[in-house]
Amino acid sequence: MAEWMPIEIEAPDLGRYAAGNTGVPYVMTFRAHAPGPHVVLNALMHGNELCGAVALDRLLRDNVVPARGTLTFVFCNVEAYRSFDPAEPNASRYVDEDMNRVWDRATLDGKRHSIELMRARVLRSVFDAADILLDLHSMQFGDTPLILAGMVEKSVALARRIGTPEVIVRDRGHAAGPRLRDYGAFADPASPKTALLVECGQHWEKRAADLATATCYRLLAACGAIDLPPAAAYGLGQYPPQRVIDVTEAVTVTSDDFRFAVPYRGLEVISKAGTEIARDGGRAVVTPYDDCVLVMPSMRLARGQTAVRLGRYTG
Repeated sequence: MAEWMPIEIEAPDLGRYAAGNTGVPYVMTFRAHAPGPHVVLNALMHGNELCGAVALDRLLRDNVVPARGTLTFVFCNVEAYRSFDPAEPNASRYVDEDMNRVWDRATLDGKRHSIELMRARVLRSVFDAADILLDLHSMQFGDTPLILAGMVEKSVALARRIGTPEVIVRDRGHAAGPRLRDYGAFADPASPKTALLVECGQHWEKRAADLATATCYRLLAACGAIDLPPAAAYGLGQYPPQRVIDVTEAVTVTSDDFRFAVPYRGLEVISKAGTEIARDGGRAVVTPYDDCVLVMPSMRLARGQTAVRLGRYTG
């Protein structure tokens, strides 16, 4: 593990949530008497991304319940999380397959089996019931947290209501499969159901857990699920104006020898079109236009995976 990736946060013990309170393991739901949206806060889509687990555990221990509507806490890929080892922190991302690539009806209704698919099928009804979904993630490099809002305007509007993180990314997703953020009605512009994926920072840094907690409070306050006083302690002040990156393409690895030209960390702006940023086998990967922004370059450079997304600032 590189020296710049210290593990600053402790993986919380989730045993107290194992039974859940509605019959679904590791799912806790609370309902208010007053009407309001059903908000679902999701953590641990990937077992090595600790910040969401820390945030949800904090809210549950602080007895955060909705003043209006319904609030559900989900600890998602607990099987992968159980295997987290600080000596090999990347090894617990998933057990059989990336759980954030299975969220389409054909896959969920299909005959294929894996630990992640079994859990996704159990959780499907929980996510189907959500009006608003916040999916908490973290990144290999965490210099600048991101909101991945997808291509629907309703998600960008929700991101702006939350007000942070500063950078909103509009992207279409991965060739390897759809994310939960893009599942069903969340990606339908005609539906009011809305989802956001927030990359809170580097996987194991304390500020990622703090941002995940603050983002939960800000979302709950923004949609009226909780009142302002308890949320105010978690950064409901002014933040820098948000900027939007429109991703125009995702670079998918097509060979067994993909190499970046330099070790990019993300949000570098490459000024000249045609600049070589990587080689995929014998093929040069070049920027398609001036002022091209590199979004979330990956260290997982296996064939079929997304190496980096290319975009431009639009606002």
